[in-house]
Amino acid sequence: MSGSIRNIMAKAYKNVLSNPREAKFAFRMQRLFEKTEKRRRKVFDEEGLEVPPFLISSISTSCNLHCKGCYARSNGIAADDEEGRKQTLTPQQWREIFSEAAALGINFSLLAGGEPMMRKDILEAVSEVEDMIFPIFTNGTLIGPAYIEFLRKRLNLVPIISIEGTAIGTDERRGQGVFQRALRSMELLSKEHLFFGTSITVTTENLSLVTSRDFIQQLRSYGCKIVFFIEYVPTEPGTEHLAFNDEHVALMETVLEDRRNDYEDLIFLSFPGDEKALGGCLASGRGFFHIGPDGSAEPCPFSPFSDSNVAELGLRKALQSPLFRKIRDARALGWEHTGGCTLYEHREEIERMIGDH
Repeated sequence: MSGSIRNIMAKAYKNVLSNPREAKFAFRMQRLFEKTEKRRRKVFDEEGLEVPPFLISSISTSCNLHCKGCYARSNGIAADDEEGRKQTLTPQQWREIFSEAAALGINFSLLAGGEPMMRKDILEAVSEVEDMIFPIFTNGTLIGPAYIEFLRKRLNLVPIISIEGTAIGTDERRGQGVFQRALRSMELLSKEHLFFGTSITVTTENLSLVTSRDFIQQLRSYGCKIVFFIEYVPTEPGTEHLAFNDEHVALMETVLEDRRNDYEDLIFLSFPGDEKALGGCLASGRGFFHIGPDGSAEPCPFSPFSDSNVAELGLRKALQSPLFRKIRDARALGWEHTGGCTLYEHREEIERMIGDH
């Protein structure tokens, strides 16, 4: 995984060489990440603590959209009324968590929600942790001139705009007009030469479209530098047919290898597809874990079970979570599954583990 991060940063640096401001930032982070890799090794050698290179953090409990199949709403992270929402950590608490993460050698935290751009106060606070990069998984509808100016001053905040392919697919899942608003955000980011990417939820229905050369070329023309493919996890009953089976997984691997060869100036990441090359599921601290909006340390966003809180215990102790250890010791990260998230598909077993604990 450390090697993969080195490759990603080298490619990112190469992609922004024409922009002195972005190139200077990318060069600094590239050198920094070489040091943090050594830092993680040192923590393991001295404390026996395995530190993952990245986190996923849900910083917002609200969202301005109601997308079909939203895991955040189904898992109780996001809700429209305050009574139905989880408690949310303060901007200062998030800054303290990520300051500790950086000190341990953690390179990234993916910021999710809800809609993370509804919490500009938190984004402002965490951007002060200059030794980390924060990809912001956003629906892109809130990015206007004011947000562009905000991002220009905080290059470690990287917008990752979620779409479902074309306007038809995106609007059908996210709401009428959302695709055009997302596209307008990409135009604004590209005009300012800001590094950004896109996130695409891949299903059995849109797999061929969103991995086609024509579609990737379209993303490239928008100015996207990084593309995340996220396999659909059927958190909404009746949508199981959208999740990958073994044939879809194999097809995705083949096509993705082709696209990486086709487009050397784009970074492609696939979840959980890329985990196969890294020995299986990376959740529960093996490669990452999820921090809920209230600070709960969870195996992953699709497995919202917790026995420890990062805000209360700190990252070091959260990484020693008995639940995480049980999941790893049971080799649950290698459990068979048809598509999407291993732990979500085996959630009954995880519930039993935390019940026993």
